[in-house]
Order: sequence, then structure tokens, then C-alpha cells
Amino acid sequence: MAEPYAPMPDDWQRALAVVAHPDDLEYGPACAVAAWTAAGREVVYLMVTRGQAGMDTMDPREAARVREQEELRAAALVGVKEVEFLDHRDGVVEYGLPLRRDIAAAIRRHRPEILVTLNFHERWRGGDWNSPDHRHVGRALLDAAGDAGNRWIFPELAEEGLEPWKGVRYAAVGGSPLADHAVDVTGFLDQGVAALEAHRSYLDYLGPDHPMADARAFLERKVRTFGERFGGTPAIAFELIGV
Repeated sequence: MAEPYAPMPDDWQRALAVVAHPDDLEYGPACAVAAWTAAGREVVYLMVTRGQAGMDTMDPREAARVREQEELRAAALVGVKEVEFLDHRDGVVEYGLPLRRDIAAAIRRHRPEILVTLNFHERWRGGDWNSPDHRHVGRALLDAAGDAGNRWIFPELAEEGLEPWKGVRYAAVGGSPLADHAVDVTGFLDQGVAALEAHRSYLDYLGPDHPMADARAFLERKVRTFGERFGGTPAIAFELIGV
């Protein structure tokens, strides 16, 4: 029998959520974000790409515009007031110094205590292979947490007015097969469903037979499954990593 999830720490005030694509957070973690913002915590989103390669039926420039607007609406629905977009290319995000620098700059700019990202392991819980964008962004984020606190890594950031920030304590990884903590999302499922449904262009592209096309059924199943290891309470699970 699987070990119960531990409650996520709640002794923090600011979080920075960094993911590869618009909609990555809406497949579960946004329900936890809604709970956090309702408790008075500040959460900022950083999208590494604009999702321009996500739909074969839509020109990348149009897809970027549409998906950016959908993400802004989705974020607002769970209490997130600030969403930033980098311009790394969707589908071919590369792990490397440029990505680490961009994320480190955001960490210094927003000075979070907790980082949030999506599964960066090779596989999902069900065994399916994870995308390279997710793998590269998550690992770059963990490395950038250290970069952000070291004055001599990317010294140009301090010259730009972004002083080192050593206040990041841990990263919470949504969708991880190694999840060990959870957040009670009682009362916040409706906000999470609305946020996922804000990505209407992508959900329609998936088609009605896709398991994620029905946002409510998908998220209800997820919070119920996680809740089985969290005292029967609707929950979203995270892997917690000290950084």
C-alpha cells in the first residue's frame, strides 16, 4: 500500500511557477494555485514558450497569440495576477545556459520562496514518455534556483539590477511519479476546471475522445485519486525537492 502524502508546507508567501507551455499548470496544479491565492499567497507564472507548436491545424504565429490569451484568462481564474512569457521555441526547448539565465533572472526578479513546475522525469506516472520541453525546463529550473543565489554565475544580472536571491527553499513538481506531498483543494475544483476550460482551442484540437477533453471529469478523477492517499480529501500531489 502506498504511503500517505504529507501536507505541503504552508509557511511561505511567494511562489514562482515555471513551465514549458501555456496549459501545463491547468492539468492539476492550478487547483492548488487557487487554494494558495485564496489564502493570500502570491503566485506568478512564467511560461518558457508560447505554445506555438502545439496544434498541427493552426499556424504557429496564430497559435502563440491564441494560447497566450487563453493562459492569461486561465491564470486570472485562479487568482494569478502576473504571467510572463519567454520566447524559447515550443517543441525544441534546449537545456543550457540561456534557459538557466532566463529562469534565474525571473527568480531574482520575483524573489519566491517556493518554485512550482511540471514533471521533468523521463516518464509520467502511467509510464508514458515525457516531452523534452518538460524535461529540460524542470531541470533548468532546479539549476537556476542555485544560479539565482550566486553573484558570480550570470554576473550581468546584478549589473542589470537583479541582485542575487537565496530565498528559494524548495520546488514543488506537479505530475511527478515521485510525488510525496499534497495540497487540499476542497472548494477549489470549480476554479481549476474553469482554468483548464479556458484553453478551449487546445481542448477542441484534442478531440472529444481524448481523456483530457472533458476538463471536469479529468480533474475530478485526478483529485479523487490523489485524495485516496491524503485522508480522502480532494488533493493535488507534488514531489517536493529541497533546493
